[in-house]
Amino acid sequence: MKKNISKLIKINISCWFVGFTDGVADAGTFHFSKSKQNKWGLYFKISQSTYNLRVLYYVKKLLGVGQVSISGNEAEYRIRDLKAILQHIIPIFDKYPLLTSKYFNYDIFKQAALIFSNPILSKEKKDELLTELKSKIRPEEYISPAWSVINNLVTSKTEAMIVMSKLWIIGFTEAEGSFYIVTKEKGRLTHGFEITQKLDKIVLTSIGFILGMIVVKKKTYFSVVSTNSKTINDLIWYYYGTMKGMKSLEYRIWARSFTKSKNYVVLERFEYLTKIRDQMRKIRSIRLDKNFKILNKS
Repeated sequence: MKKNISKLIKINISCWFVGFTDGVADAGTFHFSKSKQNKWGLYFKISQSTYNLRVLYYVKKLLGVGQVSISGNEAEYRIRDLKAILQHIIPIFDKYPLLTSKYFNYDIFKQAALIFSNPILSKEKKDELLTELKSKIRPEEYISPAWSVINNLVTSKTEAMIVMSKLWIIGFTEAEGSFYIVTKEKGRLTHGFEITQKLDKIVLTSIGFILGMIVVKKKTYFSVVSTNSKTINDLIWYYYGTMKGMKSLEYRIWARSFTKSKNYVVLERFEYLTKIRDQMRKIRSIRLDKNFKILNKS
């Protein structure tokens, strides 16, 4: 039983981690490059505002390797050690593939790591192969091969759940999801939830099927969004007790205020939700130092 529980925890952590990685900004998460001194290097990196410093330390604890650093208002979890990348990063993403087009970056990154670690290849051959890899460009409309099991097309919740797990969605929401309170009309505020993506419409379509939401196309991105009261209530139960970073605090305030606001008359409800909205905005403005002390708070 202990072995089965340990295995389940490992699966849960890995699926959450892959979803979170899929959701973070694609600013060199899987990186390799050549320096001015003609030396190649590679690293895995996840960046967040220091507001969400907590989640990076959570990732470090999960993987047992890597370092968290802070520069200004930005925090970063990074693994540079090739051995650690081969032992801790690649096995996770091979077993639980990325669902966004970030898979393309990972695939090239993995090939680079294997070239780095190949003792048979000469320095010149490695340089040649790495240069060739570095020149590759992600095709337009690229779709992660993880979706090939349903022929890269999602038409139902059942099909979506073949590829996408709840744990992946939770991780992705930690990075990309937004729990908020918005003005619906003058004198009326309502709860909303939204996830946006510039690419990977198939990902949002699947999330939409699973969470009972629709995908909206904006000028430069896609969005799965809802302010529907029933949907919000379903989302509250879906995400209950799941998240690890500061998004969990936002969720709790958001969810509690949704339930509590039902007890107020219209004017009282508006005043109450205005206070909650302002509170959530102030919380999101917080920036922390390495000791989790608040640097600023507007």
